[in-house]
Amino acid sequence: MIREINVEELKNLDKPILIDVRSEGEFEEATIPGALNLPLFNNQERAEIGTTYTRTSQSLARELGLSIISPKLPDLVNKVGELAKKGPLVLFCWRGGMRSKSLATVAELMGIPIYRLQGGYKAYRNQVVEFFQEKLPFQVVVLRGNTGVGKTELLGHLRAEGYPAIDLEKLANNRGSVFGAMGLGNPPSQKKFEGLLYEELATLREFPYIIVECESKRIGRVTLPACLYTAMQEGIQILHYDSLGNRVQRLIKEYTSVPNALEEIGTALERLIKTLGHAKVQELRTFLEANNLEKFTELLLVEYYDKLYAYPNEPSSKYAFYINYEKPEKALRELECYLDEKVAQQGRKSPILGVRYSAK
Repeated sequence: MIREINVEELKNLDKPILIDVRSEGEFEEATIPGALNLPLFNNQERAEIGTTYTRTSQSLARELGLSIISPKLPDLVNKVGELAKKGPLVLFCWRGGMRSKSLATVAELMGIPIYRLQGGYKAYRNQVVEFFQEKLPFQVVVLRGNTGVGKTELLGHLRAEGYPAIDLEKLANNRGSVFGAMGLGNPPSQKKFEGLLYEELATLREFPYIIVECESKRIGRVTLPACLYTAMQEGIQILHYDSLGNRVQRLIKEYTSVPNALEEIGTALERLIKTLGHAKVQELRTFLEANNLEKFTELLLVEYYDKLYAYPNEPSSKYAFYINYEKPEKALRELECYLDEKVAQQGRKSPILGVRYSAK
């Protein structure tokens, strides 16, 4: 029996296996996070059917679709049957139409229990859009600091210990700088980014606050939802600083792990000519070509990044709290104490004692 389910009911299913039956192009553009792609039609087939629909007739388009999908059905049903052994299956297409219905019908005939998402991906997307149109239901703690102080590293440690930390740069697949896309591959679409962020926030809904790194409105090719950016500006600001030497070594370790790192860095330097001028960029290039990465990185921090962001590299009373990351373990414990004793009690939700464990 095919069971229809809406996006709200989907949240109550225990570890559902989501199957997106749209084409690989539609899937790559955006899908429900965690979904698997089992396309009924590939990109070319979908385009051919669409052309037939608009230029000829709906009935001929359906006949063409049937002729394309018929040879694929045995393999599709076998794959669905294998996936059904792992958990409840939920099929969806763009609007919950013919594509998901056709595969669900065949699966039902073969005795495979299956759900079909009403409204398809469009219904899920509408839910995401509506969520980000409202005020964010969290207080936001923002880690602010100059490039290389280890903010992303600290977020990872916090998340590992059960704190509600979100790595926005990881979701955007970009480090948020001139060199931010190095070695990371293609960034997500805006829709995909918002879906990933929505799911992250959903997993943290029991917390009164979330922790993020300070970002501009854009991270690479994606834009932060306005409600999140506003909440970040209005949130609790924490200064995070470290010694110049530690920052240099941290950045060298991170960026030289990327294949063809020096070539990519050299290419990215061209983007700094407008800001730094030809002479300074040539000086940087000289250090880079001599493989003097310490001098290159230090000069880049001092002459570009520190002037760009202009955060203090020392304690400052302008922030709600500050941490010195020269001793990472000590800084982590100090921040955790602050979060437990101060921030958790300020949230709009009920105070959470032992907050670090509630997300594990």
